[in-house]
Amino acid sequence: MVLQLLKAAIAAVVFAALAGGVAGSHSLAGAAANETSQKAAWLAYWDLADGVKDLERIAGRLEQLSYFGAYFDQNDDIFIPQELSGQKAELQQNQGQYETYLTFVNDKQNADGSVIVKDIALLRRLFADEETMDRHIGEIIALTLQGGYDGIEIDYERVWQDEQVGQSYLVFAERLYKEALANNLKLRLVLEPGTPFDSAGFFRGPEYVVMFYNLYGLHSGPGPKANAEFIRKILTQMEALPGGKAAAFSTGGCLWGDDGEKRFLTEVQANTLAVTHARDPRRDKESQCLVFEYQDKGVSYQVWYTDVQTLNYWAAIAREQGVNRINLWRLGGNAAIDRIN
Repeated sequence: MVLQLLKAAIAAVVFAALAGGVAGSHSLAGAAANETSQKAAWLAYWDLADGVKDLERIAGRLEQLSYFGAYFDQNDDIFIPQELSGQKAELQQNQGQYETYLTFVNDKQNADGSVIVKDIALLRRLFADEETMDRHIGEIIALTLQGGYDGIEIDYERVWQDEQVGQSYLVFAERLYKEALANNLKLRLVLEPGTPFDSAGFFRGPEYVVMFYNLYGLHSGPGPKANAEFIRKILTQMEALPGGKAAAFSTGGCLWGDDGEKRFLTEVQANTLAVTHARDPRRDKESQCLVFEYQDKGVSYQVWYTDVQTLNYWAAIAREQGVNRINLWRLGGNAAIDRIN
């Protein structure tokens, strides 16, 4: 009975948030607010059960699905988490009309099980010379073909913190693109918002997916993952990219405690916290995110998170500036993902 009451209360929070957010999007009333975007999403290996539930609700409206992801072992060899490969094989039997991509990230798992995320030193080794670069490209092609994917997605981050790594990355990307074409595979390159879009020398061919998140997060104090000003700024900068472009928006949100605790939350987890602590989330005007505060065991917390109203608002801004492809990071724990325009 308690669980049923909790679920009913969470549903009420979701409904109130949706109803309260409609007025907030009137600044984008017009064609862009009422149109729909081409949609893609990521399915992460650590949240497959909830991710698949979201996928079942949105699969008919997806153009692309990225399986996240393949990363590196202590010997700099790529491996795919077994649970992800198993899920791909299972989903393939009832796959929708969407294209599938295998995402490669520059995270490295050490022999002791610890993980280095966004490892630039790893990229330096992979791009050290033509031989190592070609070996890396060959491994990417082989794993993608072996898994039956339609394309490759490269999500190497912190690349532009080192100019030499950045330039090597462009050489790698162009060579990978040629090999992908030769093997009838597509290529997507995921870029951080701080990428020098206009001066780096990107080439026409791949689809460029730009992250529109982490304006606030674990690296900062409380705030939204994105807001209108941030989105418009990056959209203007990414106009320099040649060819197909997409905007990646983050679902869920983040919690901050005055004791220093910081952690990511899904929308469902945030709604559950709001109900548990009898809080009524308010909608931030600039970002259209939901916000609430609560106290627990002497600690004050603040939560910022997205819902479908937030995501539709962000997507409408992108469409206003000519970007009609949106990518959702990520599937899992979303209350109304099937209502995204």
